[in-house]
Amino acid sequence: MKAWEMELELMKKGKPKPLSEEEQTWDAIELLEKQQDDALRMLWHSNVPGSGAEERVFIGGIQSLENMGMDIREIEEQIPLGIKAYDQNDMVELNRITSIINHMICNAKKDKRSEYWNFKEYGTWEEYCKNVKFSNKIPYNVYSKDYEEKINAGWYAQICGGALGTAIEGFTTDNLREVYGEIREYTRKPNTFNDDITYELAFIKAFERTGYKVTSKDIGLEWVALMPFGWSAEEIALRNMKLGIYPPVSGFLNNPYREWIGAQMRGAICGMAAPGEPYMAAKLAWIDGVISHYNNGVIGEIFNAVLVSLAFVENDIRKIVIDTIEMLPKDSEYYSIVKYALDRCIDEETWEAAWKPCEKRFEKYNWIHAYPNAAAEVIALWFGNGEFDETMHIIAMEGQDVDC
Repeated sequence: MKAWEMELELMKKGKPKPLSEEEQTWDAIELLEKQQDDALRMLWHSNVPGSGAEERVFIGGIQSLENMGMDIREIEEQIPLGIKAYDQNDMVELNRITSIINHMICNAKKDKRSEYWNFKEYGTWEEYCKNVKFSNKIPYNVYSKDYEEKINAGWYAQICGGALGTAIEGFTTDNLREVYGEIREYTRKPNTFNDDITYELAFIKAFERTGYKVTSKDIGLEWVALMPFGWSAEEIALRNMKLGIYPPVSGFLNNPYREWIGAQMRGAICGMAAPGEPYMAAKLAWIDGVISHYNNGVIGEIFNAVLVSLAFVENDIRKIVIDTIEMLPKDSEYYSIVKYALDRCIDEETWEAAWKPCEKRFEKYNWIHAYPNAAAEVIALWFGNGEFDETMHIIAMEGQDVDC
């Protein structure tokens, strides 16, 4: 049956019935309006679930646009108008200003003065591979007891990290220390609910069916089917995919958060699926990453995927960190970030001495951006040096997006 026939049949079946005041269902429209207004207000100001950290994700998107070498001077002039409308709960004006800013974001021009453009932009996997030399595959038995135990430990570690980090994310080292002192255990009874891990479960769902032939579309459709909501880059990617805009465009289009931590946080599963195979781990990470991210945002997922892949076949965590960084393109901005953190580790004797210059260097980046969190990872892994509790202590004290 054709679409016009379906609609005609539906109309012909309909019989008019006078509706009472109560039956006209306008209340549902009012409820929808309230939900949309609440969602918009959350973009302008919210408190992070778990830690209560204040967040203005909409302004963070503008901040991120500047990080990616775009001229945001005219956009920044609009921000006070949005804040005023928010403070006065003027939802008519807040909707209007938000639309104006979104239009400006979509049409932002390159700022040729930005250092961002001194680095190469990576838009395809083929282009990425040309500039990277992956280490050889190391044979590893995925049917072994060792694999089973390491997978189990890896999942426990992620859940522990998420439970610890959810309670303290979004704060600086100094403010965490002021409130908690040295964090060496959970700051409250751990809650294992964490939306970050759900993206890895979606990957597994798609991977179960297709194996190494999995596509970005396969994984993206699992997002659409399973994810009730997203935040920042993932929220925009979900919206794009629901409109039929599939990867890689879903990760780039109208998405100022495309170099935030969202792809980086889910890279571990790609390493778990390719133990001892950094090339395959990186390829899976690219496939997954472009659903919601682009360029350095995707490289962030590759970074974590390769770290985990190597951890199945190498026990020296410092060697794993060095080897992983060496498998990133040297002309990418992401490489410059993690290499800077690594150099601080080599030059300094304590994690805090290495972290303080990173905290200062990356202060223009939102705490949910991939860069400060990648630097935090490198330093915690280096000075934790294979000791899990100490690594957790360091990563907790560094702050930023701790649960990722």
